[in-house]
Amino acid sequence: MTQMYVAGEWRGAATEEEVRSPFDGEVVGTVPVAGAEDAAAAIAAAVDGAQAMRQLTAYERTEIVRRAADLVEADVDDLGRTIALEVGKPWGEAIGEARRIPDLLRVSAAEGARMHGETVPVDASANGAGKLGVTLRQPCGVVVAITPFNYPALLTAHKVGPALATGNAVVLKPARQTPLTGLWLTRKLLEAGLPENAIQCLTGPGSQLGLALCSDPRVRKISFTGSTTVGEEITRVAGVKKLSLELGSNCPMIVLPDADLDQVAAATVTGGYVNAGQVCISVQRVLVARDVYDDYLERVTPLVEGIRTGHPLAEGTTMGPVISEGEARRVEAAIREAVEAGARLVTGGERDGAVVAPSVLADVDPALDISRSELFGPAVAVTPVSGIEEAIAFANDSSYGLGAGLFTRDLNAALRFARDVDCGTIQINSSPLWRADLMPYGGLKGSGIGKEGSRAAVEEMTELKTVVFHGVG
Repeated sequence: MTQMYVAGEWRGAATEEEVRSPFDGEVVGTVPVAGAEDAAAAIAAAVDGAQAMRQLTAYERTEIVRRAADLVEADVDDLGRTIALEVGKPWGEAIGEARRIPDLLRVSAAEGARMHGETVPVDASANGAGKLGVTLRQPCGVVVAITPFNYPALLTAHKVGPALATGNAVVLKPARQTPLTGLWLTRKLLEAGLPENAIQCLTGPGSQLGLALCSDPRVRKISFTGSTTVGEEITRVAGVKKLSLELGSNCPMIVLPDADLDQVAAATVTGGYVNAGQVCISVQRVLVARDVYDDYLERVTPLVEGIRTGHPLAEGTTMGPVISEGEARRVEAAIREAVEAGARLVTGGERDGAVVAPSVLADVDPALDISRSELFGPAVAVTPVSGIEEAIAFANDSSYGLGAGLFTRDLNAALRFARDVDCGTIQINSSPLWRADLMPYGGLKGSGIGKEGSRAAVEEMTELKTVVFHGVG
């Protein structure tokens, strides 16, 4: 059994549960099922860990996070294999995720070292003569990081890296389906010299642990990635503390008549089917100008049919399963319901266990659920539009606002799209899936609050205070 890390020790719990491959059900690990007492112990230890972290200099924190990056890099294949087995990602995607972690940790360390305040021109006010104002940034203290199953290393590093680099202690709660990656990264951070209570890693059900962690007043910051429903529940129980919530999505991609359709088709395959469509910024809706609608479908269909499903570690596999057979049945039902409501199934639609065939649906009414809810599966809904105005209207007709993409050579259309579409990230001539780890990243509307990305996360993981020096005598 892989133990969890609480209050300075690797420990088990009264009960355990198996971690199984979503592809074939093979047991890939066993972990403890933490309870409320474990959560309380983790927070109490993190309070002490936060004091220890605050006493470290920026140089010392930076060196720890950099050493962790080196340790991950030296063992990156093992991390990739862990991701592949517990998520079901093909090897190419899993090792690609693993290889991003060292650089992300190094950038987090650098941004943490540059954490700074600024001077405040208080003498610009009538009562400010002879005074000096400055702002200082300090760590929040105890940070709860709740991470999802789809990118268990990347999205953990996006939270834990900046939190530690800025002097916080972290209570990490990885997704119940993918705890092994979070435990793997916790071990590397401790090996790098992190103070023993500066990180805790609890495994078990979020439905029980989440309330205990998020409602505790000793926690000053919560960083959560997951569904909008759970994010809303966190806001109800959190109390007065800082929140970063990266929630649901339903990303549109718009194709205008002057777009390079080969480029668009390739971007659809990447944007819609990476990680079996289980990506917050996955392409779910493709809004295509009627002039090129049929041409687009002709070009994208054979590319989608060329995707090969199979065991994540098998040579030639380019798409794995969704995270569970239950999720696969949900996606299958969503596709079937769309067809029954008038959409045309161009390719795919079948299911084998947790593997859903890569699917394309055409002539999709934007009012259908598959165009309005978050699918989180390997299917793309294609809808014809008259032009940029209708495309923008459809893009904004959603309770979500995480990412959007536009393909065009028309600069005016691109500028209008960038200004008028209500999403946190806008990609011009790329699918919404594109992301650089250092850029600000987060959604609008029901897609959340706060930003990730190393520099933005430094601000999210710190608090600002103002200091004014008055003259003496």
